[in-house]
Amino acid sequence: MAKKIEAGVRSADINNKLVEEILSQSNPKELFGKDGLFQQLKKRLVERILKDELSHELGYSRHSKASKQDSNRRNGTSEKTVIDDSGQKIVLDIPRDRDNSFEPQLIPKGVRRFTGFDDSVISLYARGMTMSEIQSHLEEMYHTEVSKELISTITDGVMEEVIRWQARALDRIYPIVYLDCIMVKARDNNIVINKAVYLVIGINIEGKKELLGIWISKNEGSKFWMQVVSELKNRGVEQIYVGCVDGLKGFRDAINSVFPNTIVQLCIVHMVRNSLKYVSYKNLKEVAADLKQIYTANNENMANLALEEFAKKWDSKYPVISDIWIRNWSGIVPFFAFPKEIRKVIYTTNTIESVNRQIRKIIKNKGVFPDDKSITKLST
Repeated sequence: MAKKIEAGVRSADINNKLVEEILSQSNPKELFGKDGLFQQLKKRLVERILKDELSHELGYSRHSKASKQDSNRRNGTSEKTVIDDSGQKIVLDIPRDRDNSFEPQLIPKGVRRFTGFDDSVISLYARGMTMSEIQSHLEEMYHTEVSKELISTITDGVMEEVIRWQARALDRIYPIVYLDCIMVKARDNNIVINKAVYLVIGINIEGKKELLGIWISKNEGSKFWMQVVSELKNRGVEQIYVGCVDGLKGFRDAINSVFPNTIVQLCIVHMVRNSLKYVSYKNLKEVAADLKQIYTANNENMANLALEEFAKKWDSKYPVISDIWIRNWSGIVPFFAFPKEIRKVIYTTNTIESVNRQIRKIIKNKGVFPDDKSITKLST
């Protein structure tokens, strides 16, 4: 091979017990399945809005002294099962009043299908939403005219939930953290531009996946990533073993300044994805299989040989692919220092793709977003 591949392996102090724990729970439904984080956020947000609707109707907030002066008061909750956009059931605790006169507007009595809310959940929880932006989103969610006073009451409640989620404490240690980016079209000063929605997904020491946060930025760079990793640290993260990224500009310097022992690993999922976009359909399966020989090799030397064989076989048709892998080799090879089981967790697509699939499902019919708030709303 004409170009010399440089070594770049660093040792990783990850024990076998941790490997087993991570592999024991590799179900992508943990984020977006029936009882996943996304469903929990949705349930919590809807229930909070309904409670604030009742507060508005009664004329006083929960735990207010005014409740003792009014004959109609809160009277616990009743369960109601609704079907969301994805066809999944959500069991909601609907607040009741003593007179049984409260009729929720977000989910009217008799309504069992609760659609058009998934995008709002995502955006409402994302970083960077202003009070006015949240008000605008809530007005859209109701699909009908409601009073400004009601929207104001609910906005205050939603802001509490959003701030609590954005600032929630995180685990001390995350063996693996993935950083991924989805590009969406949005208007900025009446011009349609591409904007990046950054997702930070962690795998904790029990092997469970967790969406750590969502950020929107026009420009990625060390300043932006410093803000992100500093926020993770401030929320309790003390150690990240491996950070899997897609060559994000400025990320390596930012994370190593906050977490100096983190190994920055170029994401194999993205390497393969970026390589296959150059391949014709008839060669797709074969090229993918040959690339797999590289990243599943027993060690770095064997991977080097596999890459050389790949170049001999495919450079006449797709020279750009081997060139991409050679240029990025120092960022690819660190994970060869890990046990094979950990490597598999890093290079399998489940963690990233399960999240992206759900996000893309939500945004596919949205076209151009009018502003950042719409993107944020959609992503949380």
